[in-house]
Amino acid sequence: MQNINSKLPQVSTTIFTIMSKLASQHNAINLSQGFPNFEASPKLIDLVTMAMQKGYNQYAPMSGLLSLREIIAEKTNTLYQSNYHPDTEVTVTSGATQAIFTIISAFIRPGDEVIVFKPAYDSYEPSIELFGGTVIPIQMSSPYFTVDWQEVATKITPKTKMMIINSPHNPSGSILSEEDMRQLEKLLEDTDIILLSDEVYEHIIFDNLKHQSAAKFSGLAKRSFITSSFGKTFHTTGWKIGYCLAPKELMTEFRKVHQFNVFCSSHPMQYALGEYLKNTENYLSLPAFYQEKRDFFLSLIKDSKFSFTPASGTYFQLLDYSKITDEGDVAFAERLTKEYGIASIPVSVFNLNQQDDKVLRFCFAKTEDTLKRAAQILCRI
Repeated sequence: MQNINSKLPQVSTTIFTIMSKLASQHNAINLSQGFPNFEASPKLIDLVTMAMQKGYNQYAPMSGLLSLREIIAEKTNTLYQSNYHPDTEVTVTSGATQAIFTIISAFIRPGDEVIVFKPAYDSYEPSIELFGGTVIPIQMSSPYFTVDWQEVATKITPKTKMMIINSPHNPSGSILSEEDMRQLEKLLEDTDIILLSDEVYEHIIFDNLKHQSAAKFSGLAKRSFITSSFGKTFHTTGWKIGYCLAPKELMTEFRKVHQFNVFCSSHPMQYALGEYLKNTENYLSLPAFYQEKRDFFLSLIKDSKFSFTPASGTYFQLLDYSKITDEGDVAFAERLTKEYGIASIPVSVFNLNQQDDKVLRFCFAKTEDTLKRAAQILCRI
């Protein structure tokens, strides 16, 4: 038996896989993993079929189909008053997670420190550790998940190479405000720190709030990688298509790694997305679309024993169960799945030292019927 010295000895099966498997075993309503249970636009599906029939079936250009990169740049520059160039500052990726991994692998060396805000998407930290980096965690607390920028300032050292932010934020559904971004801009002003801004839910934001992209702030944009996801935007998570934006100097280094990581992403889907993006309503209508689902879900459970602060963005809603039980969130999530038939995600697994705030994450990117059945269960608990 070969003696394997794991580079990630603490990493095991993800909580998403665990809870989805449990949901399947117990025939539970699965509001754990973050994907819609409704279909993508028939128009978008037709565009993929058309692309295949037209012969877009071989390798795409390494950096992505130019027509798609051009419309990504146009969309970003229009929305955020930025100036990204499609040739040198936009790259199409095989999902946002691949982009994040590529960014980290291109820049993080042994001894580098990376500031990560907890709870955090679970791909950040293992990627940092794989390349010898040290995670510097900063814990945010339920229910508002705001950032204490004075605390952040104390965590910055000469070894700080990168900071990762995520807004709208998974799993909390909170967002960074314009004032947050201004404070961050000032904090990084005289440093060489790279900012990785995970903005995969940029078009899913509610209550007339505005997404504060790093692209909007010149002092941040010049040092930022911005990642986004067509899977999240257009209900096609299985397609694994996303993109990355960065200034030319940073993107040059990104592409050096990208070409040996995946080289390129699905050609027919890139063609289809480029055509679909030409109708701006296809993404500008998303806030109203998902807010209707959020509001519908919350209206159904308003008289339950769960308490909540309505999510400001993403398609996740945290529910506080502290009035129901003092069980740990992992145990309670498992019991809900087995005994009540509804699956969620315990948030402590994403927190520093598994801090347990007695909240569970539920995905409301579901059909009205699914949300009704889920709410009936939650109201019985």
